[in-house]
Amino acid sequence: MVKALFPGSFDPLTKGHLDIVERASKLFDEVIIGVGTNLSKNYLFDADEKINLIKDATHDLPNASVVKMHGLTVSFMHNVDADVLVRGLRNEKDYLYERDIMQMNMDLASVETIFLLAKPEHQFISSSLLKEIASTGTDISAYVPQNVKRAFDKKLGK
Repeated sequence: MVKALFPGSFDPLTKGHLDIVERASKLFDEVIIGVGTNLSKNYLFDADEKINLIKDATHDLPNASVVKMHGLTVSFMHNVDADVLVRGLRNEKDYLYERDIMQMNMDLASVETIFLLAKPEHQFISSSLLKEIASTGTDISAYVPQNVKRAFDKKLGK
C-alpha cells in the first residue's frame, strides 16, 4: 500500500489543486492532503476553514483525507506514514523551486517526490492571483470548486 502526501497552503484550493488530488488518488492507495502554513504568505482562510473546504471538495474520493500539517514536511510524512510526496508543477518556475525542495527532502530523509504536471487549462492558475482577482469583484468560479467560490463571496462580503 502506497500512501502519498500532497502538501500545500491551499489558500484557496483551486481546480488545479483538485485535479492533482484526483489524479493522485488514482495512482496511490491513499492520498493525504496536508494543509500547512507558509510564514511568508498572507492567508484569506484559516487552516480549519481550508480543511473544511478541501474535505467538501474531495468528499467523493474515498482514498483522500485532509489533515493540518505542522513542522517540516519530511517529519510530518513520518508522522502520517506517507511513502511519497506529490507536487503539482504548472511551469518552469515551479519546477526550479520544487526541484530544490525535492533535493533537500531527499538529503534530509530519503523522501521520494512525484511531480504531476498541471493540465494546460490549469497552468496559469495560482491561489495568490485568484485572491487578487476576486478582491476586485471579478468572478473566479471557473478556477475554483463551487464551495470555495461561495466561501470567497462570503469572505469578501458578496
